[in-house]
Amino acid sequence: MRVGLVGQKGNSRAASIVADICERLDGTGVDLAVDEATAGALESSWSAGPPTPAELGVPVDEMAHCDLVVSIGGDGTFLFTARGAGSTPIMGVNLGEVGFLNAIAPEDAVDTVAAEVERAQREGSVETREMPRIAASGDGWALPAALNEVVVQGPRRGHGGGAALEVRVDGSLYTSGEADGVLVATPTGSTAYNLSEGGPLVHPEVGSLVVTEMCAEEPMPPLVVGADSTVTVRVEAPDGSYAVSDGRARRELDAPTQVTIERAAESVRVAGPPLDFFAALSKIE
Repeated sequence: MRVGLVGQKGNSRAASIVADICERLDGTGVDLAVDEATAGALESSWSAGPPTPAELGVPVDEMAHCDLVVSIGGDGTFLFTARGAGSTPIMGVNLGEVGFLNAIAPEDAVDTVAAEVERAQREGSVETREMPRIAASGDGWALPAALNEVVVQGPRRGHGGGAALEVRVDGSLYTSGEADGVLVATPTGSTAYNLSEGGPLVHPEVGSLVVTEMCAEEPMPPLVVGADSTVTVRVEAPDGSYAVSDGRARRELDAPTQVTIERAAESVRVAGPPLDFFAALSKIE
C-alpha cells in the first residue's frame, strides 16, 4: 500500500503530524510519498532517513498513483491536494478555522490514518464517499474540474469592471444583464465563495448546483438546480473577462463567447470519518 502525505506549506504543525504518521506507520509495510514542501521541512530532522520507507519531495500531481492521500491543513490544502490526486481517496486533517472539507481533528490524525491503513490492508481497498466536481469549458478549451465553484466574471470587481452576461440552465434563460460575474457552486462549495456572495448553504447530501449572481445591476435570487443540469454563461462583453476554477485555474475570455459548466466525470473520493456539517456551520462568523 502506498500513502501520500501533503502538509500545508509553511505550517510547522502540519509537518510535525506528517512526521508522526511516518513514525506510526513504520514497519507496517506501507510506502510513503511526502510532498515537496513538507519534505523540505523534515529532511533536516531526518538525518538518518525517515523511519519508514518513504519517497520525499513527491509532486502532488504524482500522488494519483497512491492508494490514499492525507491532506493536512485547511480547506485550501485539501483543494490543492484534490487537484493533484485525481480519483485517489483523500483524507483531510483540519488545521484551519472552519474546515468543511477536513473532518479529522489534528489530535486524532495519527490514530485515524493508522486505523484506515490497517482496515484497507485487511479488506483490500479504502472506504470512500464521493464529492461531485464541476467543469467549465468553451470553444477549444477546458479548465481543471472544480470541487467548490466555477466563476465567470468581468475583468475586475467593482464599478466599471463587470461584464454583460446571459445565464441559461438547460437552455432556459435564468438571467441576463450587467454583473460583476456569476458563480456556479457544488454543495461542497456552497459554504465557500458562494456564501460570501449571498448564496444559500446546501447540505452535502443534496444533489444540486447553486447559481449565484455577483453584484448584478438587476439581480435574480440565487438558484438551486439539479446536479446534472448544464449551466451556460454567455459573455457578451468585454474582452478580458475570465472563467475561474476553484479560485486558481483561470481562462481569459474574448467576447462574445460562451462558457459551459456541468458536472465533471470524476468526483473527489473522500476517506475517513464523515464531516459533522452542522458542527462546522457553528464556526462560520
